[in-house]
Amino acid sequence: MSDYLVRSIAREAGVRAFACVTTALAQEAAARHETQPTATAVLAEGLTGAALMGALLKVGQRVAVKFEGDGPLHKLVLEADSYGRVRGYVGEPAVDLPQRVGGHDIAGAIGSQGRLFVIKDLRLKELAEGVIALETGAIDEALTQYLDQSEQIPSAVQTDALLDEDGVVLAAGGVLLQALPPYDAEIVRELAERLAEMPPAAQLLQAGETPEDVLAQLFGKVPYEVLEERPLRFQCSCSWERTRQALLILGREEIEHLLATEGQAEIDCHFCHAHYIFTTADLELILLELAE
Repeated sequence: MSDYLVRSIAREAGVRAFACVTTALAQEAAARHETQPTATAVLAEGLTGAALMGALLKVGQRVAVKFEGDGPLHKLVLEADSYGRVRGYVGEPAVDLPQRVGGHDIAGAIGSQGRLFVIKDLRLKELAEGVIALETGAIDEALTQYLDQSEQIPSAVQTDALLDEDGVVLAAGGVLLQALPPYDAEIVRELAERLAEMPPAAQLLQAGETPEDVLAQLFGKVPYEVLEERPLRFQCSCSWERTRQALLILGREEIEHLLATEGQAEIDCHFCHAHYIFTTADLELILLELAE
């Protein structure tokens, strides 16, 4: 099953819901970053959460989500856009904690003390920024808390990843439920409770169910319609030229120092681990450009 997200709405109830499968992009991210099992689970759930947050955007908009906690992982950084492109990384890929009942200790890896930052590029003059204090370190609980408190929209988020004994992602996915004013508060509450009681999304996906099946189980007898199916993929926006522009920003003195000490520049992208090499000739051309 390819990665994709389904957008749906229950108009009479005033609720929209998104369900997604993110197995392939989680596998690719884990392979790129060579993460250990706990870090893999965190990254998989984080990318799922970012994909769901991206589904709330309008065309051309982007969202960045950053967890900073007191756990051994230190940080989790994610980005998504309205087109289903997602990328992310963890601060410490080698983190692997003893498993807890129910799965990997994601909350322990992130930590219960810290902050969640959400930054949106809405194609306006200024970025929209929100921040909340972390209470548990659980990714879906933190995103739910952010949507409830910072954006003041009744919401419920579920993110989930299932790994095999070797720490390889078997299935990953999630659900986002959100009220749309004017909404039926009782139905919203019932759906949120049903989501909390449902088997985790990755478990359902591993059993052969689809995001459409997950939504059908969530809504039950509540009338709803599917509005869109959107492909999801791990895709980084870095490139040799963008990295070159970053070197230009460093300025003449720093480039001259690189030439004198290293003879070249080697730069890794945090998000995708792409490796860029700028030779002596490349750096000399940058110096000529800075001299103009």
